[in-house]
Order: sequence, then structure tokens, then C-alpha cells
Amino acid sequence: MKALSIREPWCWAILEGHKDIENRSRRTHHRGPLLLHASKTFERDSFKKVQRYAREDGFNAPSEDVFELGGIVGVVDLVDCVEDHASTWFNGPYGYVLSNPRRLPFVPLKGQVGVFTVPDRFVPGLGQR
Repeated sequence: MKALSIREPWCWAILEGHKDIENRSRRTHHRGPLLLHASKTFERDSFKKVQRYAREDGFNAPSEDVFELGGIVGVVDLVDCVEDHASTWFNGPYGYVLSNPRRLPFVPLKGQVGVFTVPDRFVPGLGQR
């Protein structure tokens, strides 16, 4: 199954349904389920942005200590790759349009750059969700 490494707290924002675009420098032709891999890097400056968005949008951001890093944390449907989008999250040059976010039990796994393939054995039961 295909996966994408994303730094926290952005995986959290996607899985909570707040962030519907993932900005990338390269286009992807993949469509369909996409595992979200939380990289080992936690962006503290981005966390401050997420906290600000949370206050503005009326939701609560978690504390820093709840983030699981270095593994699979969920799955979304990648429905499109665009060069322009009305979402406030879009800043390009390419935006991966995401929908239907679902959390998965954390599975430790080394990430990679770009869309990469994860062997099915690392995500047991995904087909039943």
C-alpha cells in the first residue's frame, strides 16, 4: 500500500479532519488509499500554527507529548493532485487533496521521501476498516 511521510503536527491536523490539502513540490499520480506516516521530526513552529488555527476554528489542539512519531498513524483517500485550490491550507506548488481520514493503531516504521510503498504486513486488517 502507498504511504506518505508527514511531519507532526500536520498528520494530526489531517486525521482530525482540519487539514484537507498536503502541499508538496512534486506531482503524484496516485489516487486512492494513502497511509499517513508520522515522521520522526516534530515541528514546534508548526505546532504553534496548529494551536492558532485551533483557537480560530474552535477546536482543541493536543499537547506536544501525545504525538506518536516514526510510524503509520492513519489513512486517507488521496482524491486529486492540483496546482491551485480554494482551501486555506493550499500553498503549492502541488496540493494532494485528501478526504475520509481514518486513524489506525500506531505501527513503528521508517519513512521515506515522497509517496512510497509499505508492505501489507505492516498494516494488518486495513482492508476491514
